[in-house]
Amino acid sequence: MSFSARLGIGFMKVIAHLPLPVLRGVGAGLGRLLHSVALPRRRVVDANLRLCFPELTEEERQRISRETFVFVAQSWLDRSWLWHAPRKVVESRLRLRGSEQDLSELANGEQAVILFAPHFYGLDAAATTLTMHLARPSMTIYTTQRDPMIDAWAREGRTRFGNVTALERTDGVKPVLHRLRRGEVLYLLPDMDFGPSQSIFVPFFGVQAATVPSLSRFSQLGRAIVMPVLSRLTRSGYEIELLPAWQDFPTGDIEADTAHMNKMLEGYIRAMPSQYYWVHRRFKTRPEGEPTIY
Repeated sequence: MSFSARLGIGFMKVIAHLPLPVLRGVGAGLGRLLHSVALPRRRVVDANLRLCFPELTEEERQRISRETFVFVAQSWLDRSWLWHAPRKVVESRLRLRGSEQDLSELANGEQAVILFAPHFYGLDAAATTLTMHLARPSMTIYTTQRDPMIDAWAREGRTRFGNVTALERTDGVKPVLHRLRRGEVLYLLPDMDFGPSQSIFVPFFGVQAATVPSLSRFSQLGRAIVMPVLSRLTRSGYEIELLPAWQDFPTGDIEADTAHMNKMLEGYIRAMPSQYYWVHRRFKTRPEGEPTIY
C-alpha cells in the first residue's frame, strides 16, 4: 500500500463533507490548471475534437476542450461524496429521469437488462443512482487498478449501494452471461479503445474506430434488452436519464449492431459535447496502414 494512495483516499474522505458549491469551485480551478499544464493530455483532447467536430471553429473546439478539463476535475472530486458522504446527502444530489414503465422494468423486471453507459464524466454518479434504485442484483465490469489500495477503494465505492457484483475484465464472458441469463442487470461501458485483439473497426463520427462489440454479443447471448443511461453533471449534482430500450437490437449482425451503438452515441454526445471522456485516446488503434493520430 503506497503512502500516496493512503493520502489520496484520506483526502477524498475529508472533502466528502464540503458543501457542493465549494467542491465544484475547487474542481473548476483545478480543471483550468490541468488544461494549462497537462499538455500531453490536452493534445489528446484537441486531436479527438478535431476529428469528431471538423465543422466547428477552432475557437469552439477550444471552448469544449477547456470545459472538458473542468468536468474531469469536478467529477473526480465528486467521487468523494458519492463514495463517502451519508446516503441522504448522496440522494439529495442525484436526479433520476425516465418513464415510470422503464424505471419499473429496470428495478423490478425479470428480463435481463444491459445498461449502455457511455463514458460521460458522470458515469460513477449514474452507477450509484441506479444501484440505489434497483431491487434486483446488478453487475459491472472493471479494470483492476495497479495499486491494490486504490483498487479496493474504487471497488468498494462502486458497490456501496444495492446488490452489486464487480467483475474483473480478466474474468471473461462466462460469469457475465450466467448472471444475465438469471435476469440480472449489467452496467456496461463498451465505448473505449481496448486494442485490436478485442475490437472491430466501425465508424465513430465518420472515423474508423476500434470498438468492442460486447454490447451486441452480451445482448444476444445473454438474452437481454439494451437501455441507454446518460449522466449529466449539473450545478446541483447529477441528472441521470434512463432511455427506452432499443428496438430490434441485437440484429444478429455484430458489425451492424456495433456501428449502431456508435451512431446512437454520437447523438448523445452532441447534446453535451463537453461532458464526454475526450481525455481517452479513442483512436489510438488504427486500421492497418493508417498513420497514428496522437
